[in-house]
Amino acid sequence: LLTSNQLYLHFQSDISVVAAGFHLEYKTVGLTTCPEPMVPANGIKTGDRYMVNEVVSFSCEPGYMLQGHSHISCMPGTVRRWNYPPPLCIAKCGGTVHDLTNVILSPGFPGNYPGNLDCTWRILLPVGYGAHIQFFNFSSEDNHDFLEVRNGPQHSSSLIGQFSGSQLPPNLLSTTHETMIHFYSDHSENRQGFKLAYQAYELQNCQDPTQFPNGYIINNDYNAGQSITFECFPGYVLIGHPVLTCQHGINRKWNHPFPRCEAPCGYNMTAQNGTIFSPEYPNEYPNSQDCTWLIIVPHGHGIYINFTLLQTEPVTDYIAVWDGPEQSYPQLGIFSGNTALESAYSSFNQVLIKFHSDFSTSGFFVLNFHG
Repeated sequence: LLTSNQLYLHFQSDISVVAAGFHLEYKTVGLTTCPEPMVPANGIKTGDRYMVNEVVSFSCEPGYMLQGHSHISCMPGTVRRWNYPPPLCIAKCGGTVHDLTNVILSPGFPGNYPGNLDCTWRILLPVGYGAHIQFFNFSSEDNHDFLEVRNGPQHSSSLIGQFSGSQLPPNLLSTTHETMIHFYSDHSENRQGFKLAYQAYELQNCQDPTQFPNGYIINNDYNAGQSITFECFPGYVLIGHPVLTCQHGINRKWNHPFPRCEAPCGYNMTAQNGTIFSPEYPNEYPNSQDCTWLIIVPHGHGIYINFTLLQTEPVTDYIAVWDGPEQSYPQLGIFSGNTALESAYSSFNQVLIKFHSDFSTSGFFVLNFHG
């Protein structure tokens, strides 16, 4: 008895003795099929042919996990059977989900959940997305068994809502790409639990920092969780935080105010070359200023200074330069008025520069230096 719908017959003879050969007859008989496999509760079966070598596949409804083999095959043999038992579809206690939309169920749903549960689910979405959460069923032992939803991946993340009892929770919005769901029960009365579905939604961007005078911005992604870096052009100093991060929340905002680049009233510079602007340049410098810059280049180098712009109130507003780090060193010059292309050379690797303005007319200056 053959257990297949195909037969391969091969006859071979050599060059010697001949004989009468053979005569055979065959007839077809109906083969028995494998028994119809059981469809697991909350599962889906695909395939309705149960002959030898036919394959049936199984999947689960949203929120359930397949336990067992997703594909089973009808085996040949005198007794028809499947190579594996049908799988089960179970609602697990916790896990991590990455889908843009999915369902989360309490263990045992739609039956009652067990006692002494401590289950944590984490929804991990692409950066820039939050989770819109909708409840379809909710029933727990009031004031004993709780479901918590948190705006972040940790048990310490900010709480969106805590629920217990039989009232269906409202729709919830997480404002971060990571959301934590925590369900815990005690040893006593058990209920049906919960069924919720979530769907990713796109979070708004933070404010576009379009204007950043005297500097530039690195990175142009203003989604939640993204960071941008601010840097100043030479001669300017950053006032504020150089790196800002777009915060999660219903209202998008940066974690710090936008910084600004200012031409300061004095500071120490250790670059091989650079630029010094009058305070608040390109605006006019304020009155009554006394500013000091110290330029330091490597040992064995002198410093060349030249003014590309010099427009100050003559005599009373001036820039003094010393060939060393203090005013006790020789003075290289005092520069004032409306002349440009003024220059000086130091014999030392440090130069002290002082700017003074009185209480009246303002102006500008731009000074370049090179080691």
